[in-house]
Amino acid sequence: MALDDPHTRPPEPPGAGGPRNGWAAADVPPIAGDEVLPCGRLLSRVWEQARDAPPAADPHPVSCPYCREAVEGLATVNAAARTLRDEDPPGLHALADRVMDVVRAEVRFGRLLPLADPDRDLRIAESAAAKVLRRAADTVPGARAATCRLVHEGNGTDVRVTMTLAAALDRPLPDRVHQVRRSVLHSAGQDLGLTVTAVDITVADVLEPGPTLGPRLPTGGGA
Repeated sequence: MALDDPHTRPPEPPGAGGPRNGWAAADVPPIAGDEVLPCGRLLSRVWEQARDAPPAADPHPVSCPYCREAVEGLATVNAAARTLRDEDPPGLHALADRVMDVVRAEVRFGRLLPLADPDRDLRIAESAAAKVLRRAADTVPGARAATCRLVHEGNGTDVRVTMTLAAALDRPLPDRVHQVRRSVLHSAGQDLGLTVTAVDITVADVLEPGPTLGPRLPTGGGA
């Protein structure tokens, strides 16, 4: 999950010296709200190429994990949106458009955060780090993480975590929140190598008592 310095542009795919069939962020002006993936490709162009061009035309999207993940996410929801349009074309076009907007937001990798490595400039995508920290919060009985955001603070490697969660009321909330904070801090340092200076937690919902402690909230933020 750790990435080297993101300011270094990845090498061009084979055949870059000849006619270029793929799209990079510098090739065309991005449309409003478009995303530049960590590999340098525009999200809209990667999706357009996946739909319209044979894989052999540009090998980069096939070998690039960022392009593959973005295309897979968009393809899944695009299929669902098409099903909705087929069922009720006049009334669901706006809904399908909103669904696609949400998916475009979800496939974003988010900011690249610095890892506390004294020898190398290593980074991790916010969405990947948030996934690990939500999982750490979920290990606390009676707690389920919803959203998780990470923000780089200052010029060093300090990171601040903001999380919302649902919690059961079978014990005092301060105790459970304290457990979640400890679990998140431990995972951030031991699993990811992040220097987390603070974990701000908001209890946004209540879990019903029972074997499953109620339904899990939808996750978001960085994923």
